[in-house]
Amino acid sequence: MADFLRETQWLWWIAAALALGLVEVASLDLVFAMLTVAALVAAGVAYTGASFTIQALVFSATAALLLLVVRPVALRKLKPAGPAQRTGTAGHVGRTAEVLATVTDRAGQVKLAGEVWSARAADSGVTIEPGELVEVVVIDGATAVVRPRPSQTPS
Repeated sequence: MADFLRETQWLWWIAAALALGLVEVASLDLVFAMLTVAALVAAGVAYTGASFTIQALVFSATAALLLLVVRPVALRKLKPAGPAQRTGTAGHVGRTAEVLATVTDRAGQVKLAGEVWSARAADSGVTIEPGELVEVVVIDGATAVVRPRPSQTPS
């Protein structure tokens, strides 16, 4: 029985690598990816017939090396520093729009990114006439809250 367990230890490492790989797919943080690779290296060592102590040491050393050296480099490549790409309505904030119907602090219409949006002025008492350019301050539901902007071409 002991020989059977010794001969199949590499399969246990492969099973561990598969389980760790599945956890990585759920987390997408590259921690479990590094542990998966370390388990595969340990499986290779186990296949050569090394003792479990050696396998565990190889797994630990490989995991530490990958987590401390490879993962930070991989994260920098996959998730560059700086502001993240804004999507959805947040992607419209800061854009330039053209006023289509007079915008007041209660109502109006603008053309934003090729679409017609309901709009209102960010400041009370402000009236913005059709043809003028505005900057989107925030999107409130389906309404673009805007403020006057110096003449530029719409984006």
